[in-house]
Amino acid sequence: MTDALDLFDDSGIRRVLCIVAHPDDMEYGGSAAAARWSARGVEVSYLLLTAGEAGMRNVKPLEAAALRAEEQRAACAEVGVDELEILRFPDGMLQPDLALREAIARRIRQTRPHMVLTQTWSLEVSWGLNHADHRAAGLAAADAVRDADNPWVFRRLAEDEGLEAWGADWLLTFGDAPTHLIDVTGEPLERAVASLEAHKQYLAALGGDFDARGMLEGMTSAAAQRSSDPAVTQALGVAAHRM
Repeated sequence: MTDALDLFDDSGIRRVLCIVAHPDDMEYGGSAAAARWSARGVEVSYLLLTAGEAGMRNVKPLEAAALRAEEQRAACAEVGVDELEILRFPDGMLQPDLALREAIARRIRQTRPHMVLTQTWSLEVSWGLNHADHRAAGLAAADAVRDADNPWVFRRLAEDEGLEAWGADWLLTFGDAPTHLIDVTGEPLERAVASLEAHKQYLAALGGDFDARGMLEGMTSAAAQRSSDPAVTQALGVAAHRM
């Protein structure tokens, strides 16, 4: 298999911080990895940069934000994630600026992850043009991983808040151009399907007959075809960056 990808070695990972733009973003594949890790006793935290308040055309922003937070908490429960923080940066207008980088660096220093998982910042992805907020989230997260490890950047985090520098070992992105695979065969994928289905009202507001299982099974089965291990039938493709 000329385009085969190795499985990412996550055996030494004990804490993971997952950073995405909106409620439901983790559920398009990332939550399968979260389910895998939480089942192994890994501490998995979610950081959402917006409340997703602009994501439901016929629901006013304040109402949508509350609804989507409730559905995200239910989605987290399905994959064993207890720690969820939702920031209030503006949905649809996210910028990878210093304010966003500092907020992410703060959370990295608070949770002290060995690995950060975030969205790809590529403009073009397999399904079309990547969402502007997704690109901003991924780029800001990548920069903030380095910021969090630099004691001379955002100095007030240490001086005023007691948050000393912390360096994650790995940055993983999902959504485009994978370098490795994460095996999510079986139970992790089942839990991921349930986590996506937990966004009931949001998915209904999008219209159409959305098939959560079909979408996730199709995506992870296609990725697994690039594994040389026949036991891997569902996988999440990730780009792994050693920090």
